[in-house]
Amino acid sequence: MINRIVSGMVQLAEGLGGIVGIRVGTEEPLYLSEPLADGVEIRRYGPRIAAETTVLEDDEQARNTGFRRLAGYIFGGNSRQTSIAMTAPVAQSSEKIAMTAPVSQSRGAQGGSVIRFYMPAKWSLQTLPTPDDEKVKLVEVPAETFAVLRFTGDRSPAAVDNRTAQLLKVLADNAITPHGEPLSWFYDPPWTIPWRRRNEVAVPVAD
Repeated sequence: MINRIVSGMVQLAEGLGGIVGIRVGTEEPLYLSEPLADGVEIRRYGPRIAAETTVLEDDEQARNTGFRRLAGYIFGGNSRQTSIAMTAPVAQSSEKIAMTAPVSQSRGAQGGSVIRFYMPAKWSLQTLPTPDDEKVKLVEVPAETFAVLRFTGDRSPAAVDNRTAQLLKVLADNAITPHGEPLSWFYDPPWTIPWRRRNEVAVPVAD
């Protein structure tokens, strides 16, 4: 009973915190960073595991659909019916997977949006439960290097396109050639106050 009350209080506090962009207990993939120019940084990420799904809808609707599918997986839609917490778990006996940030969105080979949740570092493909939904896949993401531009506020397709163009211009001005398609990373829920949101656009580059 005490654990349930504490868990409920923690979830309420984190939900309220999400309104103003306070991210408590949300793991992020580790990276090394160095500045480039005009707010752009170069980040080097190590290998990591992601749950991903491809959605053949427009960008915003694809993000919503993909989020629901992946949330279904981490909230128990898996082979072990694992109890999943959106944040690091309060002391409980059940196995938990904490949701990490960011949610990643990119364009798939057939025109669909690929939505990813990165799994906490302690998990591997061998230890993660299998998704119940066949549209959700577990993938091993290799080490990658990205040029990244962070921004707040509007994250509509038009806003993302504008920021991506800004990022690509900085790369061109610095004689850096992209090595893949742009991605969008979102760290906060839709109800976060716009100017407190952390959003990013990223482009793979050579290490």
